[in-house]
This record gives sequence, structure tokens and C-alpha cells, in this order.
Amino acid sequence: MADVQTQSPPHGGPFAVAFGAFRRDRLGLASLGVVLLFAVLALAAPLLAAAYGKNPTEHYGQNEPGLLSAEGLPVLPNGGMSGDFWFGVEPGLGRDVLTQLLYGIRTSLLVAVASIALIAVVGVVLGVTVGYLSGLADRVFTFVCNVLLAFPTLLLLLALSPIIQTRFVPPGENEPAWMQFTVLVLVFAAFGWVPLAMMLRTTVRSLREREFIDAARAVGASRRHIVFRELLPNVWAPVLVHVTIALPGIVTAEAALSFLGVGISEPIPDWGRMIARGAEVFYDDPTYMFFPGITILVFVVAFNLLGDSVRDALDPRTRR
Repeated sequence: MADVQTQSPPHGGPFAVAFGAFRRDRLGLASLGVVLLFAVLALAAPLLAAAYGKNPTEHYGQNEPGLLSAEGLPVLPNGGMSGDFWFGVEPGLGRDVLTQLLYGIRTSLLVAVASIALIAVVGVVLGVTVGYLSGLADRVFTFVCNVLLAFPTLLLLLALSPIIQTRFVPPGENEPAWMQFTVLVLVFAAFGWVPLAMMLRTTVRSLREREFIDAARAVGASRRHIVFRELLPNVWAPVLVHVTIALPGIVTAEAALSFLGVGISEPIPDWGRMIARGAEVFYDDPTYMFFPGITILVFVVAFNLLGDSVRDALDPRTRR
């Protein structure tokens, strides 16, 4: 009689299984590599700029003759690309495009990561707590979420910008950089936690009827213990997927606000403001829009593909 071979279960728990599935996804690994490259470039921007010999704020075109024409356009072809300025110079002010891009990565990632961190904390705490408590807390939570979802975030930021400028900034002065970042992060977080919390609420409402929750109640575990020790460890997968997919959305929203003139303002480098400037001079200098446009496109596509790969790795139904 032939021996019956049985397949042993995977070792290391669900995280190890998901990690193994992700390692077999070549597109996911390539996307992760691109995302990590952007992170390294953001962290090393000052070192790279120092080695390159340029900075993002100096007006090289106005200080050095022969870089800009009388109309403020680059004299050399392809946006002024040369051995000294690899990606050319900015029309008008003549700043170096490469260092503007590098520091623009820092701006976008700083706003996005800080916003996502707040979104994750608020969304997890409220979603898990309300999902477990239900009752009146659930009804109040649903009402607040519906109210927040009715607000258009971009329009709110457009309205807040002049209010903050007139109330908290002295006349004739620019809004401090820390205030610009803080307002963007708080507004993104104030509205961004709602989808995550609503998803977790639904997940926890199904988990609270499971046997391990009944067992915890039977041994006299407190609500705090059940929420933080029993429920939270079982919702990390959807939180990770949501964070990975939501971050590029914040990057594009921040760039859109800067494009509209209410995001990060001068002299802080920003992708959205570079695209806005590129749109103004597109017919005379199309090269200037190419670099920030292709950079934000590659970043967002890579992060979206990474989010899809993480979701597939964490979903047992999609594993082969």
C-alpha cells in the first residue's frame, strides 16, 4: 500500500506566509525597489546636492550670465541641460532642476508619511474600539463619518489657506514652513482616517463573534484586553494594505494643492509647484515639465503597484 503524503502547513505564521508570497511577486519586488530608491533619495538629498555642487534655492540663471535669455528662458537646448546642470535650469529664476526634484521628494514624503501615521493611529483606535463596542458609540461614529465624508477636502484646504494666512501670519510675511506642513498634515489626517476606521469597524464586528473572543470573555478578560490584545493583532493586514494604497493618494493631493497655489509655498521645493510653473512655460520650454511630471508618475505608479502586491500577498484567496 502506497504511503499517503501529506503537505505540512507553512511555518512562521501568517506573516511569514505573506512575506513568502510577496517575494515570489517580481512586480511587487520591483515596485518596492523603486519606492525604497525614492526614500533613499529623499533622505540623502542634502548629501547628493553637496556632491553635485548645487542647491535648490540659489538663482543660478540670474547670477550667472549665459544661462537665461532676456525673456527668462534657458539659453541652452533641452531646458538648459549641460554638464553643470544635468536636468537644466528653471525658467525665470534659474534654479537647478535636479536639486529641486530631490528636495521635492522630501517635501512630498514628509507630508504623506506624517499624514499616514496620524491616519493609521486614529483610524485603528476608533475603528477597532467602535467595532467592538457597537450600540450608541457605533451610531455616533457612523454619523460623524458621514459628515466628514460630505466635506470636499481640496475645497476645504483652498478655503483654509487664506484664513490661516490672515489670522496667524503678520501682514507682509510669508506663512512659516512648519505651519504649512502642519496644516496639510492635520487636514489630510482629519479626513483620511474615515475610510480606514469604517473598514476596521466592519472587520471587528465580524471578529467579535469568533470563538477566541468568546473564550476571552469567558475567562473574565476586560474590554481593554480584548481590544488591544485580541482584536488589534488580527487587523494589521488590512491596515498595512490601506496605508500602502493611501500614501500615493496623499502625495498627488499635496501636489495638486501646490499646483493650485495653496500647498507648500516658496522657497520650499515642491513637485506640484514645479508642474504649475512648467505649465506656464510649456510651449517655450517643455523640458521643465517633463522631469517633475515623470517623477511623480513613476512614484505614484510604483506605490500603487506595491499596494496591490501587498494586498495580494496578505489575501489567502489570491495565493497560489
